[in-house]
Amino acid sequence: MLAVTGVSRSFGGVYAVRDVSLAVAEGELCAIIGPNGAGKSTLFNLVTGHLAADHGEIAFLGHRVDRLAPHRRARLGMSIVFQGARVFRAMTVRENVMVGMHGRTRSGFVSAALRLPRHRRDEREIGREADAALARVGLAEWAGRPADRLPIGQQRALQLARALCARPRLLLLDEPASGLRGHERERLAALVEELRADGLTILLIEHDVGFVTRLADRVVVLDLGRVIADGPPAEIREDPLVLAAYLGQAS
Repeated sequence: MLAVTGVSRSFGGVYAVRDVSLAVAEGELCAIIGPNGAGKSTLFNLVTGHLAADHGEIAFLGHRVDRLAPHRRARLGMSIVFQGARVFRAMTVRENVMVGMHGRTRSGFVSAALRLPRHRRDEREIGREADAALARVGLAEWAGRPADRLPIGQQRALQLARALCARPRLLLLDEPASGLRGHERERLAALVEELRADGLTILLIEHDVGFVTRLADRVVVLDLGRVIADGPPAEIREDPLVLAAYLGQAS
């Protein structure tokens, strides 16, 4: 589903990502880990289109996307949950989630301005899907509350509901467990496991090794912008390069 081939990106002559290649199969949960400064976030932004690569290619569903803007990649089926909680503060939880579906609506500005029947049908469909997404992530009872009053764990769940509303083919999660308390992490892990069981393809960037190895089918390890290991979690835990680079110890 996703193929990254020979991708590099530098800042001021220093490579953040250098000659990185990886592939994510349909239905797979692939995790990217690495120490601070390994290039995880840079690689994530290259895949989503928020950064442009200096070299290399990125293909999604068999088509090159490395020259497409983020919103065009989203229309192809990429949905993103960023690390920082991003909500529309003047809107309710339900309204925040509804935003995730507007890229799929058929009515345009004129239909919306005039409240034409097609627009009203779109709004009803968006509302139904938003309610289903909120129920899926356990936020149904929060639907009418101001989004910026949610605790951080619920704001992260809101972002996930908004991403699911877009009906993604590929869900990208940028350190979703960061800043969450123990019970919030458990709830998030259970939800991600459900999504994977449903066949959703997921690319997860995370620094928590325990969280990753519980969930991932395959783990890619970055260090200093390069891939140093790629394999199932059991192998990654025993890889001497990973132990040295990520855990700071030799095997």
